[in-house]
Amino acid sequence: MSGNATHRFTNTAVLAVQTADASRVVTSDAFDEALAGTYRRVGLRPGLLERLAGIRERRWWADGVTFVDGAATAGAKAISESGVDPAAIGLMVNTSVSRRHLEPSTAVEVHHALGLPRSCQNFDVTNACLGFVNGMELAAAMIDSGMVEYALIVNGEDSRPVQERTLERLDGPDTTSKDVLAQFATLTLGSGAAAMVLGRADEHPGGHRLVGSASRSGSEHHGLCIGDNDLMRTDLKGLLDAGLNLSADLWEEAAAEFDWSRGMERYIVHQVSKVHTQAMCDRFGIDPARVPTTFPTRGNLGPASVPFTLADRQDSLVDGDRVLLMGIGSGLNASCLEIAW
Repeated sequence: MSGNATHRFTNTAVLAVQTADASRVVTSDAFDEALAGTYRRVGLRPGLLERLAGIRERRWWADGVTFVDGAATAGAKAISESGVDPAAIGLMVNTSVSRRHLEPSTAVEVHHALGLPRSCQNFDVTNACLGFVNGMELAAAMIDSGMVEYALIVNGEDSRPVQERTLERLDGPDTTSKDVLAQFATLTLGSGAAAMVLGRADEHPGGHRLVGSASRSGSEHHGLCIGDNDLMRTDLKGLLDAGLNLSADLWEEAAAEFDWSRGMERYIVHQVSKVHTQAMCDRFGIDPARVPTTFPTRGNLGPASVPFTLADRQDSLVDGDRVLLMGIGSGLNASCLEIAW
């Protein structure tokens, strides 16, 4: 029995992918300074974020700017670049992990900010760091089926609240080295936004066609990373090992359907850290030169990281290039999606 969920797309293309950068740069040195007393007391060396994760800095939104504003800005840029009439967009999917309320959905705020038509369905799809890729798959299925002609996928993330609370908590007198390591991943996060417009490939021959995707679940690992707006605890080694094993199983089975181990011009890997990226390259025999990185200056942008990195390097791609989006999301789930650029 197959362990992968595999899908071939028939008539969907990427028409535009854009970003919105948060403006406030927050360095890892600043985090080290805030935790200097704790590090001395528990016997940890400062510089873990840059030395181990390879993250020099990340960004926060400016005061008064929200992740919803970021998602709407990225969405407006993507719509403008695509040339699509906003009135023709039939679907808008928000994929943000960040949220201010349980209800209403974050999607309604972005929909309103963009002035999208009343006929445009809008809702949230969340699946940890894989939400954006899942949103692409869902939108493509609706375009392929004829339900909608155009879809907008958006994502905005805000790492500031959980990082401020984590720094304050770790600065407490009862913090242990185990507490620091369990909450280390929180400090690797970043703020930013991305958006993508999808449309019918037969009406947009200059678009970048979606080829196919494969996903695989390892939900027995759902307890390895658990987070909310106040606290995120992560089993760093357990998450890395389980994620790599799950992805290896996906990769091995997908070989019968897709030739992803060679011929790819770019592998757009979810941006977590230096360790994670190198481990992915080593495990799957991927040339690191084909894996662009944004984590050193943006950190882990969650679901926004794959489209953010794709948008950042899209000018280096030419017609005919094969691009593979790759990600592992807490829970665990793993996904790959190929685009024929």
